[in-house]
Amino acid sequence: MTSARQLGDILLKVEDVSLSFGGVKALEHVSFDVREREIRAIIGPNGAGKSSMLNVINGFYQPQEGTIMYRGRSHRHMRPHEAASEGIARTFQNIALFRGMSTLDNLMTGRNLKMKKNLLWQALYLGPARREEIEHREFVEHIIDFLEIQAIRKTPVGRLPYGLQKRVELGRALAAEPSLLLLDEPMAGMNTEEKEDMCRFVLDVNDEFGTTIILIEHDMGVVMDISDRVVVLDYGRKIADGMPDDVRTNSEVIEAYLGVMH
Repeated sequence: MTSARQLGDILLKVEDVSLSFGGVKALEHVSFDVREREIRAIIGPNGAGKSSMLNVINGFYQPQEGTIMYRGRSHRHMRPHEAASEGIARTFQNIALFRGMSTLDNLMTGRNLKMKKNLLWQALYLGPARREEIEHREFVEHIIDFLEIQAIRKTPVGRLPYGLQKRVELGRALAAEPSLLLLDEPMAGMNTEEKEDMCRFVLDVNDEFGTTIILIEHDMGVVMDISDRVVVLDYGRKIADGMPDDVRTNSEVIEAYLGVMH
């Protein structure tokens, strides 16, 4: 499934990153790279440092050691708003939507960084601001069609089943037109049908938009099917990095995470 993708140059490079909270080492000298148009999986047991790694990449955490190279530029301490403006978008383990707002309005919040008119123009809703909002709504409607959520466009997301809320969160991230999309367990808690749908959308995002994706996922079937390369963390250390088949048969990975899977 992944062999047909043509990967580009290195988009992101994690270099010797270490992160500690008090005496607890969340990440210890972790290095790996991500290429343009790649689906790059990060796996490992609970507490391995996977979400901490995403939090370092998009600036929620500041590492004590190491750097993040993004688009050839070194970022020792990137902040979340800087990461967003550089084209890095994120979804979370726990859904972070505005539950009282509609699907459409939640997706529109993903366009905030794209809006050029100031708050006064937006409040008055005069010509330029009106034209700008129409353009943003047209883009969001495209995302709604792409994710096949037309029927819930006006529904408050708090009323939606879990799987559809996850899809709306993906849509809000896509509304920012990211170059790099960080997906933190996008299929957690889903049934088989919902997982299949989400897998299809992740692959379609990568294929149709050319979006580079870093994916944390516990379902090894999903990881092995859709990833180009896999990096494995265990207690904050990188223990393996390579093609899915190579990682699957790595003895240290099997011992740490995959158990009897071969």
